[in-house]
Amino acid sequence: MPFEIVRNDITNMTVDAIVNTANPKPVIGSGTDAGIHAKAGPALLEARKKIGSIPVGSSAITPGYGLNAKYVIHTVGPVWQGGEYGEEKLLRQCYDSALNLALENRCESIAFPLISTGNYGFPKDRALQIAISAFSAFLPEHEMQIYLVVFHQDAFRLSEKLFHRVASYIDENYVQAKETAEYGADFHRRYRPYARRRRDMEVCESSAAFAEPLPCASKAMSLEDMLKQADAGFTETLLKLIDKTGKKDSEIYKKANISKQHFSKIRNNPDYKPTKPTAIALALALELDLDATRDLIGRAGYALTNSSKFDLIIRYFIEQGNYNIIEINLALYEFDQALLGV
Repeated sequence: MPFEIVRNDITNMTVDAIVNTANPKPVIGSGTDAGIHAKAGPALLEARKKIGSIPVGSSAITPGYGLNAKYVIHTVGPVWQGGEYGEEKLLRQCYDSALNLALENRCESIAFPLISTGNYGFPKDRALQIAISAFSAFLPEHEMQIYLVVFHQDAFRLSEKLFHRVASYIDENYVQAKETAEYGADFHRRYRPYARRRRDMEVCESSAAFAEPLPCASKAMSLEDMLKQADAGFTETLLKLIDKTGKKDSEIYKKANISKQHFSKIRNNPDYKPTKPTAIALALALELDLDATRDLIGRAGYALTNSSKFDLIIRYFIEQGNYNIIEINLALYEFDQALLGV
């Protein structure tokens, strides 16, 4: 995945570049800055002194020394002062300047902390939205693996409004939770299989009213005839949908948070079966509505149900017309669900 959320100590990341939340002056600060200097060794401070002062919103690069990274990109984030002094613009400049430095130095991977949210007091939800915006603008144009590294899951938070809207949507539609509360914990084990069988029987009975045989009435057909009538598979349908948009493959797989190599495997194998997160990521990259999404992922053998938090979060964003996979992944991460693009 070109963008991943990683729960780790950033000093342990094996990447081309680690972003350090640096002090404007060439001294060792606290938090992330102190940890990076401790692992890199004294040579890092000497290199930092040669750079001198770094303006707020700007970045500079040094070797990584004792770190598992080629480079350290030192960026100076703004101190939060209520949002009245251009803090958001300066924070965005931190991300943009760090990404551009990584690009200039031919980095293929980079790890970011959530800049300015420690001692500098930048509100985590606002800082996260700025990071999302920067990554979302950069990745469609460039091939680079970006990691957002958090030490604890509560180190960042979606905007309270978005978090509560998603949580409310899950509560309102989470059928299994409602049925369990109303009928008891063994309801699903005892009755849902019967309900499904009954529903299938009703579909078969109703098919008699149609002139053309439905799947349940095709028992007399040979296997060969049934295979001839099979619908187009996932890969064939996906490629037709991409052609219909008039967009390049690269626009779709980047937007889907899928690597070029992974997409090539899909394109070159008509029988390729993606994981559910990958199938949904491609549907979102195509900005399909709910019905079209269900049709595409159904060709890979998947469905969207009301009994899955993952599915409900996907439905929520589709219904809201929000197809930003980075933002969706952050919501999935916050609710402890699998991420898209795997």
